[in-house]
Amino acid sequence: FRRAHTLTVLFILTCALGYVTLLEETPQDTAYNTKRGIVASILVFLCFGVTQAKDGPFSRPHPAYWRFWLCVSVVYELFLIFILFQTVQDGRQFMKYIDPHLGVPLPERDYGGNCLIYDPGNETDPFHNIWDKLDGFVPAHFFGWYLKTLMIRDWWMCMIISVMFEFLEYSLEHQLPNFSECWWDHWIMDVILCNGLGIYCGMKTLSWLSLKTYKWQGLWNIPTYKGKMKRIVFQFTPYSWVKFEWKPASSLRRWLAVCGIIFVFLLAELNTFYLKFVLWMPPEHYLVLLRLVFFVNVGGVAMREIYDFMDDPKFHKKLGQQAWLVAAITATEFLIVVKYDPYTLTLSLPFYITQCWILGIILVLTWTAWRFFIRDITLRYKEIRRQKQEHKYEKDKCLSNGDGHSSMLEEQNGNKLRERKL
Repeated sequence: FRRAHTLTVLFILTCALGYVTLLEETPQDTAYNTKRGIVASILVFLCFGVTQAKDGPFSRPHPAYWRFWLCVSVVYELFLIFILFQTVQDGRQFMKYIDPHLGVPLPERDYGGNCLIYDPGNETDPFHNIWDKLDGFVPAHFFGWYLKTLMIRDWWMCMIISVMFEFLEYSLEHQLPNFSECWWDHWIMDVILCNGLGIYCGMKTLSWLSLKTYKWQGLWNIPTYKGKMKRIVFQFTPYSWVKFEWKPASSLRRWLAVCGIIFVFLLAELNTFYLKFVLWMPPEHYLVLLRLVFFVNVGGVAMREIYDFMDDPKFHKKLGQQAWLVAAITATEFLIVVKYDPYTLTLSLPFYITQCWILGIILVLTWTAWRFFIRDITLRYKEIRRQKQEHKYEKDKCLSNGDGHSSMLEEQNGNKLRERKL
């Protein structure tokens, strides 16, 4: 049925596109015709994929919605591969076909500079430094971390990623001026207010979803209009609830998997800043926003597929297709950054930054070796020693019980001899 339905939709779409091209005279603009042909080809592929692609773990609001984003992932990955194989100049100028205002080098905004919270030198507005930092990225930080919390579903992992990214900004501010921020902008506005409040609201939403009663009733079986509207709104909530328990310290496999998730998450965050830097896209451009919307939709599916694969590898024998696509997209974005501006990426870290990262890596490796190797060997040795002691104690006890029994037999035999003599 699905295959027949797919062929019908494709046939109707192809006829509609052909009818449109026959009605109008084909322009003699090669660039316009190329763009229109590419868009039509993408629409046909998306139509095929929405009806024919494999279903993911989510079924609300509709499985076709998540199949659509899976196909968008394929299109975006193909676009990245195309950009990767262009020269730096051609790749940047190719962005003009998407938006004529692109392809122009843009200055980076520096959020550092004067870091005084209260500036007594400015009598008209001594708090001007705070107001300058309150731009459109403040609510973006909040909503971004609210949605990331809904994807990760773990307070500790969200806080680790949030703090780690601020350390990355400290470490890489010599490469991108956009990373240069005041200390209170890093830790008060970002980590505590924006990120922390977004994580808190996300965890409250997760708590509500975990306690919510999931009873799905047909829309036309609900008698009241209020109930119908409530059912329509709940269509955009999960069909059922799965609580994520990552348990990174339970085994070496889960620990490495959680570290890999954090690494890919941070790399995707860095790609946001480096891509707009190497492709000359302003931060407020709609393509940057569309990329974030894209990652919000595909990231949730990828995290669920990763968790299912980690939690029940017997049932989920393979990692999900959306998780593989997200990993491939993140890697391809990083390769574009490396190719388009290797000079910026190879700028050496300051010495004190290098020391801090070396110390952090040594601590993580030391803890890993202690937790999953040294500690296990120590516990195994203690368990074997305890078992040997218990075995020795039971053996001594058996020997002592055997001696007591023989002495009782001797007393009984002596008593019998005395009775016979009497």
